[in-house]
Amino acid sequence: MDAATNEPEDEHAARVRRQLGERSIVLVGMMGAGKSSLGKRLARRMGLPFVDADTEIEHAAGMTIPEIFAQHGEPAFRAGEKRVIARLLEGAPNVVATGGGAFMNGETRAAIAERGVSVWLKAELDVLLRRVRRRDDRPLLKSGDPAATLSRLIEERYPVYGLADVTVISHEVPHEIMVEEVMAALGQHLAGSPDADVPKGDEA
Repeated sequence: MDAATNEPEDEHAARVRRQLGERSIVLVGMMGAGKSSLGKRLARRMGLPFVDADTEIEHAAGMTIPEIFAQHGEPAFRAGEKRVIARLLEGAPNVVATGGGAFMNGETRAAIAERGVSVWLKAELDVLLRRVRRRDDRPLLKSGDPAATLSRLIEERYPVYGLADVTVISHEVPHEIMVEEVMAALGQHLAGSPDADVPKGDEA
């Protein structure tokens, strides 16, 4: 976990932080959507700790995710993933990057809805393909055609990802622009939240 103890860098970030209250920002989406790289920058901007759920799972298991898949199978990985995300949401607010399949679990979605605000980073197939080809540690892409596998996962997962509180298109622009787009979408969503802490001067 990357600890962050600084205050947000600007008034926009500070306002979104106030509106969040005690909730975490939970990034969901496909492998290659940019959850970890964007999440680190968003957390820094917000003055929040960043945590990558996959890294926490590896620490808890004492092995890498490919090793967990190989030795114990995907069901065991998903069970551990559910436990880890539930634990992460119990503490102080974070920016949490989840694995691609995490949001597919109904109990995990319920925990995120209770303790966080979910942000779907939605990316098109060609964008995902370019990004995932930079790494060779994706267990679900180890066999067969990566394009066909990603297409199948998109068909299965995108309707569920669509249940997230906020959707932001993950496209090929500088990370700083993506952070701005996520913060703008969060601010718009949180402004209508009954839990939002909106200063009186900002009330309509």
